[in-house]
Amino acid sequence: MPRTTYSGTEIDPVPLTLPYWTKSLCPECRKIIKARKFAEAGQVFMDKECVEHGYFKEIISPDADFYMKLFTTRYGDGRGLINPLRTNARTCPEDCGICNMHHSHTCMANIDLTSRCDMACPVCYANANSPNIMEPSYEQVVEMMKILRTRKPVPVKVVQFSGGEPTCHPRFLDIVRKASALGFSHIQAAHNGKNISDINFARAAREAGLHTIYLQFDGISRDVYLKTRAEDVLDIKMQAIEAARQAGLRIVLVPTVINGINNSEVGAIVKFACKNADVVTGISFQPVCFTGRISENDRVNKRYTITHLAKDIAEQTGNMMPLTNWFPIGATQPLSRLYEAVLGRPSFLVSCHPDCGAGGYLFVEPNKKEEIKALSEFMNLKGALEDIQKLAEEIASRKNSWWRKKLNKKAFYNIRKYFDRSKAPAGLTFRRLLGAVEGYRDTKYGRAEGATKTRSYNTVFVAAMHFQDVYNYDIERVKRCVIHHAAPDGMMYPFCSFNSGPYHRARKQN
Repeated sequence: MPRTTYSGTEIDPVPLTLPYWTKSLCPECRKIIKARKFAEAGQVFMDKECVEHGYFKEIISPDADFYMKLFTTRYGDGRGLINPLRTNARTCPEDCGICNMHHSHTCMANIDLTSRCDMACPVCYANANSPNIMEPSYEQVVEMMKILRTRKPVPVKVVQFSGGEPTCHPRFLDIVRKASALGFSHIQAAHNGKNISDINFARAAREAGLHTIYLQFDGISRDVYLKTRAEDVLDIKMQAIEAARQAGLRIVLVPTVINGINNSEVGAIVKFACKNADVVTGISFQPVCFTGRISENDRVNKRYTITHLAKDIAEQTGNMMPLTNWFPIGATQPLSRLYEAVLGRPSFLVSCHPDCGAGGYLFVEPNKKEEIKALSEFMNLKGALEDIQKLAEEIASRKNSWWRKKLNKKAFYNIRKYFDRSKAPAGLTFRRLLGAVEGYRDTKYGRAEGATKTRSYNTVFVAAMHFQDVYNYDIERVKRCVIHHAAPDGMMYPFCSFNSGPYHRARKQN
């Protein structure tokens, strides 16, 4: 595994055990201070102390065993960018840009098209509807996209337009068309559902090249939206999903989850997604992050973690999505390393910190949509990943192309032996399993128009991304972030340094 970034900055590996020391921020003054992650009474916490503002303690997980399962399932670090946008950084996260200290390349880039929005959500971190409007021109957005496509070792393939409400930008469709022309393989929009609920707009967006709507979706009850979005928009969400279905767009549901507000809805959201698996490809749960001042009592009562989410989903769905089906997002690394070793060139590598996100696949029988099975029910995924990792290392050590081809065939059988057809849902062959997963990587497969039907199967990727705030901030997570914000000045920022911590968003918008 790499010891330095491409720029030569030493990589400090995150230990596989607790406790471990890291660096964080004081919630009051934002100074960088030492922090400790540790287990206590079966739970995991972070604590830290600022000489000026005192002691802080924050829960990371209410179940140490489940946390450690995710925390220890990892396969090394990335090496960042060959051509970082800032080459002289010394202090993370202050000297941000993506810099020479960063360990991961960009897996998804966000571009804020506008700070304007046609909603005023109490939980929004973007400060939409501020009197100071930030709205880059079409030409500025194009320049940002061009920078993304020139990143090395892997050009950015996935771009998400965000805001504010990105569809409020007067040239939204032109921007989508240009993104397609520039070669982005996945073009997404984070959206509240209002504009896309118009079938004409949905079709125009699809024709322009939009693939996926990241649809704000906090529950299936009207009162939830009154609390999280300050208006009842449930009917609009349903109209948006139907319009997307007719237009050929994919939907990823994006619920912001707050303990005591809508955590009772998470199981119903998963069931809803499975019933609509022909158009809904995933759920990206986002446990709330606190981007402003909040009392300790409110923080403790409203804090919600990935562990809380996983347990609530299992309980509310009758174990449809069991705890065994959760893996850190970076668990896909062995597949990427195998691809890289076989082809002899850098591959798309998700090398984020295990605390950043986790999830798992649900397979939904596509005809009646009644049989739903978690991947862990018929696939020993961890065994397969460990074998693939070893094989990727062996292939990488071989210089002869004949050996590489021979070992690549071996990889196919190594994966197949961990697949139990007798326990898989109806009609799911090993070939269709591979095709379903390929559909997430390449829009030519899966549910895309014209897909080879024998290589598709309805799946819902149930995942959570727990973005940081100043109370649980871990700088080792920032260094490994794979979701980056592009800014009009040509720089790029890890999500959690842009929206919390040093708040680069506010600085750049000002």
